Amino acid sequence: MISLFKNLYRYRQMLFSLVHRELRGRYKGSVLGFLWTFLNPLLQMFVYTFVFSIIMRSNIEKYYLFLFVALVPWIFFSTSLTGGCACILNSADMVKKIYFPREILPLSFVTTAFVNMLYCFIVVFAVLFISGIGFNFLALIYLPLILLIEYIFTLGISLLSSALTVYFRDLQHILGIFTLAWQMLTPVMYSSKNVPDRYLTLFNMNPMTPIVEAFRSILYYKEIPHLENLLSAVLFGVVFLLLGELVFSKLQKGFAEEL
Repeated sequence: MISLFKNLYRYRQMLFSLVHRELRGRYKGSVLGFLWTFLNPLLQMFVYTFVFSIIMRSNIEKYYLFLFVALVPWIFFSTSLTGGCACILNSADMVKKIYFPREILPLSFVTTAFVNMLYCFIVVFAVLFISGIGFNFLALIYLPLILLIEYIFTLGISLLSSALTVYFRDLQHILGIFTLAWQMLTPVMYSSKNVPDRYLTLFNMNPMTPIVEAFRSILYYKEIPHLENLLSAVLFGVVFLLLGELVFSKLQKGFAEEL
């Protein structure tokens, strides 16, 4: 693992270039361009708020805030998973022609999505301020930690999915359905208090549950995240990063032949 970090550091300029290119080219040619970074989560928030506040009424106070602070980190995760799984396939020519640490491809994709999420948090903070809900600055100290934990977890998942997709191309289509189901089983649109007690153990095995709840504790409830949630999030993040790199390092030897 240490040798991998050293290798990635040597190719850091390549990583920066890929992230910069992706950030500039993501909405190239569209009328609104970079504004889609902010509009995408806002539009989703309006749709979900309409459904759960008017059609399927929710009794949660300021539901749009309850939803928004969890939806932004979820979009980062789902985008990295569904889009990042094809990052090796989309760079087939580069993989076959030049040497570089292959981990740079999923790393650059996840980092690009992470930067977009940070931009979205500008809107989150603005909405929190305008709504009058305000901030607990002591709780905000934990926000960089949970951001880092989600980044590590998402990177591990993306390493795993991008390597497997090279050998099993149908995975990129399956992940679209899988991610939707995963969202329904994660407390993004509802409170974990609504989950029946008999399902709580299974529900808490979802790696995204403690991450989403930590974001909501900090930004919506203005509370310091529960230590149990933080420890669970750290454990899931580290385990999936190690698992993702283990599988990636084993499978990358056959990338050129499979592509």
